[in-house]
Amino acid sequence: MQEITLEDFLKLPEGTYLPIDIRDETARSYGMIPGAVAISFDAEYEAVEKEIARLPEDKILVFYCDYGRKTREFEDIAFLEGRQCYSLKGGYTGYVCAQISEFTDLEERRKKAELSIRKKFHKQLFSPFAKACKMYHLINEGDHIAVCISGGKDSMLMAKLFQEIQKHRQCNFELTFLVMDPGYNKENRALIESNARALGIPITIFESDIFDAVDTIEKSPCYLCARMRRGYLYSRAKALGCNKIALGHHYDDVIETILMGMLHGAQIQTMMPKLHSTNFEGMELIRPLYFVRESDICAWRDYNDLHFLQCACHFTETCSTCHEDGTTSSKRLETKKLIASLKENNPYVESNIFKSVENVNLETVICYKKDGVRHHFLDDYDKEK
Repeated sequence: MQEITLEDFLKLPEGTYLPIDIRDETARSYGMIPGAVAISFDAEYEAVEKEIARLPEDKILVFYCDYGRKTREFEDIAFLEGRQCYSLKGGYTGYVCAQISEFTDLEERRKKAELSIRKKFHKQLFSPFAKACKMYHLINEGDHIAVCISGGKDSMLMAKLFQEIQKHRQCNFELTFLVMDPGYNKENRALIESNARALGIPITIFESDIFDAVDTIEKSPCYLCARMRRGYLYSRAKALGCNKIALGHHYDDVIETILMGMLHGAQIQTMMPKLHSTNFEGMELIRPLYFVRESDICAWRDYNDLHFLQCACHFTETCSTCHEDGTTSSKRLETKKLIASLKENNPYVESNIFKSVENVNLETVICYKKDGVRHHFLDDYDKEK
């Protein structure tokens, strides 16, 4: 398919064209080009043909994916014959980078983002962030925390919340805003750097070859990638004098992990608010967004007209996040939809899932593990007579 540059795309007269987003649902949740229509080309041929047939015949169709690679390869599609079609060069990522590069009022954008945390979203964002920090003792006197920034909405917001809570001076601690480049393409690297400048986050970037290392792995590349990234972050953070790394997992990640563990892993476990590192002595991992809802993060992002990375993998454009438990983005999306459907009849379902791992009654559990040792209810059953 013939490509159209972003510059020429933006010059098309209003009302003459229609952007077609072929990315998956998870990717689209991170943002779409204004006015775009979502059509998944992973569906059955006949279903896609019907979707295209419904579009106005007088519109120029501009197809886009994440980077423009998939749409550029569209060839010999019968239902597109006779239609004026283009592939958007650079895809959605190129579009977002171009939008950010036009920002000239960086100071104003930073002030607006910070003010929105203090005012409009204080209850939704800062209060639960501070609550988690206090309840789980995530920040202590003398800490040096490496705030790990992946480039997504969650870690970028986490960085701003850390800057805000540091201003309260309730205890003295240092921050290093750490970005690992595991082999990003130039567009993703530029997007992270642009957002950091716009938000006033002084990032420290280091490079690794993780993407190249897992590029040829066929089984569970995301699992291996996530484990390697965690190790690199611990290592660099410790070398910089940090004693903790902070990750941007939020409340929704927690309840989805609980439910996925049961449905796909046959186990009851949760994503802990903090952990001691087993491989890096003296290091801890903390999750200060533990009580923050994803919908509120999205609301903050959209209010401030911010655009962030979805997945930075260079060998897959359909992965939304990398999870150490090996779960795929499709399983996580499936679980997210399941929770949403259950919530329609039970508004407390989310909090009930979260609280379920706070109210475990070992007297009604058949078996559990502690420190790697398996304990069965029959071990002491006859002793209770």
